[in-house]
Amino acid sequence: MAVATALAGCAAGPVGDGAPPDGVTVEFVQLRSDVAARQAQVQVRNGTDEAIAVGAVRVEDQRFDGDATRAIEGRTSTVAAGGTTDIRIQLPPMDCDGTDGAMTVLLELDGETVEAPLPDPLDVIGPLHERECLASKVMDAASLSFASFEPSPAGEPATLVLSVEPTGEAAADVVGIQTTNLLTFEAAAGTIADTYRLDLEIAPTSEPTEIELPLVPLRCDPHAVQEDKRGTVFTLEIALDGVPGEIELAAPEDMRGQILTWVGDWCGFGG
Repeated sequence: MAVATALAGCAAGPVGDGAPPDGVTVEFVQLRSDVAARQAQVQVRNGTDEAIAVGAVRVEDQRFDGDATRAIEGRTSTVAAGGTTDIRIQLPPMDCDGTDGAMTVLLELDGETVEAPLPDPLDVIGPLHERECLASKVMDAASLSFASFEPSPAGEPATLVLSVEPTGEAAADVVGIQTTNLLTFEAAAGTIADTYRLDLEIAPTSEPTEIELPLVPLRCDPHAVQEDKRGTVFTLEIALDGVPGEIELAAPEDMRGQILTWVGDWCGFGG
């Protein structure tokens, strides 16, 4: 029977020797803390009367450019009888030529390879595939990134700078940027809007530009900062050939730390 080394190292991938034992079920899960790192989890439930050992894990899907495997390879997870264990996996890039598919997971279970459909009850992968493939098309027109962050005193907006560098190869419209669960934008009239309008048209002849975004905290409860997972992941509203869509753009990790520190200081509970 196939073993863990086959799961991890065979390019074509092993063929499962059969289904998991009766009582062992699997499910795809993604927590908020997984999103920024592009990770997820395979939840293994052991409904049998004995503990099981789960070694190598591989998730296949036509929408993936490659397979999803354990975030830390070489580990073995013991799932107690009647217990549940979440095994963290690293998601691969998306294959934008891939058709809608269904995930399959191959597990090294007590030294044998088993194969099973992997349900995605919250429909994580479909929208992720759509967003990332849209982002890839947008990147054909321009490189988008957060270039800098300038903190501000309490009561005044900070400045988050969005850098737009056209490629000269394609066109796109950046319609606006949405409020996150932690941050929003101060409008010119001093009001707060869920979407800060940008209305930026990117053409092949466009020059690089930087847009200063007036950032203010959306909330000031300390636990919102302490438990933040998605507060610095922004949604950009995009249009390609007149068709609207959304992509996500996250602040770099060092900038994320600067923003969270600023929120604490702005709100009066910083260290």
